[in-house]
Amino acid sequence: MKAVALVAALAVVVGTGASTSAWAGSPPTVQWASLAQSGQNLVWRAQLNGPFTAAGLTSQNATFCLLIERISDGAVNQQLCLAPANRHSALVVSYNGQRRTIGATITRPSATTFQATFPSGAIGLQYRQLAWQTQTTAPGPACGSASACTSTYPARAEVLDLHTPRLIGCKAAEPAFVSRGPSRGRMVALTFDDGPWGSPPTSAFLNVLERKHVVATFFEIGDQIGTFDRSGALERRMLRDGDMIGDHTWSHPNVAGAGSFAAGQISSTAGAIRRATRGFTPCLFRAPYGAVSPALISEARRMRFTTIQWDVDPRDWSLPGTDAIYNTVVSTVRPGSIVLQHFGGGPRYETLAALPREIDTLRHRGYKFVTVTQLLGYQLIYK
Repeated sequence: MKAVALVAALAVVVGTGASTSAWAGSPPTVQWASLAQSGQNLVWRAQLNGPFTAAGLTSQNATFCLLIERISDGAVNQQLCLAPANRHSALVVSYNGQRRTIGATITRPSATTFQATFPSGAIGLQYRQLAWQTQTTAPGPACGSASACTSTYPARAEVLDLHTPRLIGCKAAEPAFVSRGPSRGRMVALTFDDGPWGSPPTSAFLNVLERKHVVATFFEIGDQIGTFDRSGALERRMLRDGDMIGDHTWSHPNVAGAGSFAAGQISSTAGAIRRATRGFTPCLFRAPYGAVSPALISEARRMRFTTIQWDVDPRDWSLPGTDAIYNTVVSTVRPGSIVLQHFGGGPRYETLAALPREIDTLRHRGYKFVTVTQLLGYQLIYK
C-alpha cells in the first residue's frame, strides 16, 4: 500500500484510560517498534498484530503509545498516543498532567504498520540519552480478564542517544528563479547581502536577530569570509541560530553572462562557506546587482542552486537614512515578501539601526519571520 502523509497533531495526555468496552477480536499487541533520530526529528515506527485505525482503537478504549522514560528509574516522563483527529490520525502526548497539540507527520505503509515523524524539541526533549518503549493497552474483556492488559515492545526500555544535529545542506526545488514566496500566511524573509563585514561587524546584526528571536538569510561574498570571519565562528553562529547562508559569488562581479566564469565564482564561494561552517553547502544563490539572465539561472540550477531575487528593496546601499530604509520596508512588505538589505559592502549602520524597528512593526502586523528556505518549503539536510 502506498504511504500517504497526513499532517497530524501531537497532543499530550496523562494515563491510558482503559475501560471495560469489548475489543473486537484479539487485543492489540506490538509486533515490533523502533525509535530513531533524523536530524531535528524523531521517527517512531511500529507494527501491531492486526489492522488498526486511530478511531477503531479509541472506540474500543484501547491505546497505542510511545513511552519516553527516565533512564535512572524507568519512570514514564511522557507518552505519545495515537488518536483520531479531523478524519485523520494524530498523536497525543502526556506529561505533568498537561495536554497540548504539536505538529507531526503520520504515514501508514500498511494497515498494520505506522510511522510518525515529529520535532524532538516540540515535546521538550534535549539532545541527550532517553529510554523508550512502545505499548498497547486493551480493556479487560478483550483479554479475558478483569483488568486491562498491556503489550510492550521492547520488553525492557531501549536507550537512544540523541545528538545535536548538524546542518550540512539544503535541497533546492522548482522554480529555479524566485523573487517572492507564497502569499499564504503572513511570512516574510529578511535577507542581507555582501558580508561578512566589519562596519558595523556582522556580529552586531546577529545580536539584533538573536535579541528579537528572528531568523534571516545572509548572502555572502566568498573572498570576504577569510578577511572578516577567518575562524568561521560567525558562519557557524548563523546556522546555530537557525539563520540561512546563501552564495553571492566570490568577488561580486556581474555574472549574468554565465559560463565558466560564473560557475567558478559560485563554486569558490560555496567552498568557502563549506569550510567556514565545517560542512554546510548552500543551495541559494543571489546574483550581484540583481543581474540575472536565463543562462545564469540555468547555470546556477545545474549547480543545484535556486537564484533568489527580491520584491522589497529599500536601496539601503545608497545610505538614504535610517527612517527611509525603515519606511520603505514596512510600507512595501506583503505576505511572502523577500526583503533585500545589506550587511556589508559599505558602512551599514543605517541598516542596522532600522532593523529593530522593522521587526517590531512587522511583528505587530502579524508577520512571521522565516529564512528563504523556510519560505519556499525547502528540505534541510542534517547529519
